[in-house]
Amino acid sequence: MEGGGEALFLDGVGEVTVAVGDDGFSFQPLHQEVSSSCWSSIIMQPKLESKLKFSDVYAVELLEVGPVCEPWNARATVQGKINTEMNRFVIHTVTRPRKRPSPWVPCEYIFGHKDQQTCKTWVEHIKTCINKEQDRPKSLMVFVHPLCGKGRGCKNWETVAPLFERAKVKTKVIVTQRAGHAYDTLASLSDKDLKKFDGVIAVGGDGLFNEILNGLLSTRHTNSYPPTPEGFGYFRNNMKCQEHRNNDLSNSELTGDDANAISGSSNTPDDHEPLLSTTRSTGLDISSSDSSDEPCNGDQVPLVSFPNNWFRLGIIPSGSTDAIVLSTTGERDPVTSALLIILGRRISLDIAQVVRWKSSPSAEVSPTVRYAASFAGESEKYRWMGPARYDFSGTMVFLKHRSYEAKVAFLENGNTHSLTASAENNANGVQTLQYHQNRHRKTICRTNCLICKGTSTSEQNSEDENPDSSRTACETPKWVWSKGRFLSVGAAVISCRNERAPDGLVADAHLSDGFLHLLLIRDCPLPFYLWHLTQFTKKGSDPLSFKFVEHHKTQAFTFISSHDESVWNLDGELLQACEVSVQAFRGLVNLFASGPEKMENTAPRLRNAEAWVASILPPERAGM
Repeated sequence: MEGGGEALFLDGVGEVTVAVGDDGFSFQPLHQEVSSSCWSSIIMQPKLESKLKFSDVYAVELLEVGPVCEPWNARATVQGKINTEMNRFVIHTVTRPRKRPSPWVPCEYIFGHKDQQTCKTWVEHIKTCINKEQDRPKSLMVFVHPLCGKGRGCKNWETVAPLFERAKVKTKVIVTQRAGHAYDTLASLSDKDLKKFDGVIAVGGDGLFNEILNGLLSTRHTNSYPPTPEGFGYFRNNMKCQEHRNNDLSNSELTGDDANAISGSSNTPDDHEPLLSTTRSTGLDISSSDSSDEPCNGDQVPLVSFPNNWFRLGIIPSGSTDAIVLSTTGERDPVTSALLIILGRRISLDIAQVVRWKSSPSAEVSPTVRYAASFAGESEKYRWMGPARYDFSGTMVFLKHRSYEAKVAFLENGNTHSLTASAENNANGVQTLQYHQNRHRKTICRTNCLICKGTSTSEQNSEDENPDSSRTACETPKWVWSKGRFLSVGAAVISCRNERAPDGLVADAHLSDGFLHLLLIRDCPLPFYLWHLTQFTKKGSDPLSFKFVEHHKTQAFTFISSHDESVWNLDGELLQACEVSVQAFRGLVNLFASGPEKMENTAPRLRNAEAWVASILPPERAGM
């Protein structure tokens, strides 16, 4: 069957010659008069290609005897020769519109032959070829959040579940029933049971993914606490996180309905995510950091730890923002994400380790470890609201315009474009409004990103990309302090793209370069802060170019504040903390994703900035 062609009938096209190669197979119509429109006429599917790669085929099935449509033409219609009964088999693959980025679309190729054994032979051969794709999962644990994104969780899973069934991927589905359900399940799961799965899938938003991430890493990632600068007060570089990895939050550390949701027995919407439990989980006592990249076939089951090249995480987007999915796939589409999972696509993802030293200035030192995949920073306290809370909370934070005294120390990377500033330099509002000069050109993270792979960026070509040597850290980094009054302090692990910010918080943040993007928003006049915020809604703008905005690319930082109301947002989890240390772990987890593709330059804006500004301003200020 290798090499030479064999005649088969392709539904909607007619008789074709099929040739098989090492990476796929191709077919051509035997009758040249078959028009190209036939390739797009098959059961109203997207245009079919004449060559299929095994890496894009996710299933092949033997069908019952049935009709195989001949190519449409007027003569065949008059003579009634449209359908021919024969033995059939179907190949399930994916196709994509030529315009990129674009979602993945399931596509069927139905072949027919008069001999049933010929069809069976083809099916077995194609199964053998696609089974050689090593990275494809065989068994997955799936957590479905039933109330996320206005109840889209269950509906989206019902949509994509047939794809997993067709691809023969076993799924253990758990519909979350309460706050912390996924966290407790994974934190208490034995290594032997965990190794039965090739990965864990979140059908929900970024919060549910964060809950799964923390459930896995809380007992399986052993590493030192983040480095802290001299004079921090308690220098704990050599302490192991496993000593306090199971420290849990108390209800007093959360606000409003967040605490009620965690202590209650019912589930909560996506806007409450992640639903970390306040009860101490029965985590494993892992004393070794040795990892195993492949499942063990012997009697002794090795410990599961991270990084782990074998185990992967995935997301079927169903949340309110789905920033992680948009940043890692470029598409907020459940079917696309499901196909990426089934086909075993893989990328590495940086993870931020966050250590809360003290919850308030008067509290005792009690390290609590959390992990974040997208963002960690001081946050508003209106997580209890529905989707409308994004506009409401943004308006409230904007109108209050409340700043606070804090100091931040970060590890300087010699090749980064960090911009240090003092409070005195930013006291003048006119000077604050000016843009930074000579900012570096952005190197956008895309599919097969050379920076994330660790290869030379000089090979990366794009009109909007420029070689950036900042992916390599300094051999002897030094601590730099930034002090003053801040409106906001936070760090982006990835770009954090979403529908309200098409370029994300940091457009050139990479998925796996080992760096955090520390954003310090200093106190400034209200109109200038408004101008800064509106830039996030404009595609191609640079909201980090204002002089009251500090952007530091760093591997670790420490935050110290003296006020009692400091609340940090870790991918949606609220953590009361006045002293925090954060560090990035390069490629700590692997995702079922392929990276975002290059955007079209003509892509429309996802949100009108001027209309948004008008909507959040009170009437008396709308004309200022």
